[in-house]
Amino acid sequence: MDAQTLRAQAFKALHERDGVFVMPNPWDAGSAKMLAGLGFEALATTSAGAAFSLARHDGGLTLDQTLANVRAIVAATDLPVSVDLENGFADDPAECAQSIVQAAAAGAVGGSIEDATGRADAPIYCFEHAVARVEAAVAAARSLPFPFMLTARAENFLHGNPDLDDTLRRLQAFAKAGADVLYAPGLRSAEEVLAVVRAVAPKPVNVLMSGGLKLTVQELSEMGVKRISVGSALALAALGEFYRAAEEIKTSGTFGFTSRSMPYAQANQFFKG
Repeated sequence: MDAQTLRAQAFKALHERDGVFVMPNPWDAGSAKMLAGLGFEALATTSAGAAFSLARHDGGLTLDQTLANVRAIVAATDLPVSVDLENGFADDPAECAQSIVQAAAAGAVGGSIEDATGRADAPIYCFEHAVARVEAAVAAARSLPFPFMLTARAENFLHGNPDLDDTLRRLQAFAKAGADVLYAPGLRSAEEVLAVVRAVAPKPVNVLMSGGLKLTVQELSEMGVKRISVGSALALAALGEFYRAAEEIKTSGTFGFTSRSMPYAQANQFFKG
């Protein structure tokens, strides 16, 4: 059995066992290696974090750049990797589905497709088109020779439309279309999280712990959440500390930030072997 199939089976098993698991989001191979060294069991890419590392805005990467990031992260660890494919880099369902195939070829064993268009004038695909895109993505995932965990995302809350009813309707339709995991980033409260979990049960739910939602792993587990990701939060934490350190040098001429830095030996140890 090849390495990708083993990773795929391990990733699927994480979704089938009891309890919740945390799937953090590295932005490059180095951050992936550190997360693996800390003992996490799976990783997911972050479109924003990867874009920032290439001096691009979120949503500014091409499919080729996204897949290059996936290949680097997959090569850095033995962990299952799920890829943030944004809207599949296409409006057309068939083209969206092809992005799933290409992600798998890059080494991913899971991936997400969202219903956000990337256009300010009409940020969310209409219901029927959104469902058609998920159906096509599911068909592509099922055509692969290993279990590819397809996550369907309803993006209302990230695009100025916190309509819980419409979000639940979309997630239920995505679940019926065959999505393996359901995900509504931007939820604001425990009540909204519970509503999503109950609406699509027994399908697993991913919750984004980034921004305004302040819940613990234990609390999310008790709500029935299966998977927790952090999106760009770790990348932003790293960038924030980098910025504060550089700002200190520039504005005060001091180097106090070095007392907060990870020791060289500890950092170096992550990348040995």
